[in-house]
Amino acid sequence: MKKITLLLTVLFLLLCALPCTVMADTLSDIQDRGILRVGMEPGYMPFEMTDQKGEIIGFDVDMAKRIAKAMGVKLELVSTAWDGIIPALMTKKFDMIMSGMTVTPQRNLKIAFADPYIVVGQSILVQKKYANEVKSYKDLNKKKFKVASKLGTTGEQATKRLISKATYISFETEQEGVMDLVNGKIDAFVYDLPYMAIANAQKSEGKLIFLDEPFTYEPLGWAIRHGNADFLNWLNNFLAQMKNDGTYDKIYAKWFLSDDWVKKLQK
Repeated sequence: MKKITLLLTVLFLLLCALPCTVMADTLSDIQDRGILRVGMEPGYMPFEMTDQKGEIIGFDVDMAKRIAKAMGVKLELVSTAWDGIIPALMTKKFDMIMSGMTVTPQRNLKIAFADPYIVVGQSILVQKKYANEVKSYKDLNKKKFKVASKLGTTGEQATKRLISKATYISFETEQEGVMDLVNGKIDAFVYDLPYMAIANAQKSEGKLIFLDEPFTYEPLGWAIRHGNADFLNWLNNFLAQMKNDGTYDKIYAKWFLSDDWVKKLQK
């Protein structure tokens, strides 16, 4: 009888503790703390970048501000190098990633994604001298070409998978890659369409051609740690509301349909 009583007592205590465990996810932590901490790498125009005042601005930043406002908390942006951004999220350096991150099965094994908030794809900038020879990514799939992308990105994955015969070169930043392309050190650079469109307009100096037909399908999503069902549900509902009340369209137009923000980057 004593053993049965003890067992029932233990089960009762476990059942009492279970609801607390389930509810104690990141959403609760944010509300208790009064601060939403968002990790991003400010080098991906127009999603996140640093202006001449040293402040991080961009499409993702404006969305993060809206999220924090809806939660009734302050916003803290945590600038983080891309190659360490997922480990930083997993070790709770911040609450979520908002940094133009493509949703992939490999990343999804480590972290959870909210519903995609925008869809992009890989595009290519090529040296102008190859205008007649290179019409798509398939034409670059030759050993003689030096094709580059940014380290640890889906651009790198796409290049290695679909342009595997070319000599691959990786860069720490997309700015370095475009600069070396303009200077003739590489033949082509592969990266996300939104950034490439802006880079072509600002930095090509008439030396490049832009293959603006995306050759991959890449949905971008906000990332959080696994085991946060309440937080994930909140983010998905927030995004649905933003897309249906016109707020999302206004933010999108500000960063993708206008170039007024470019002046803030000029020194």
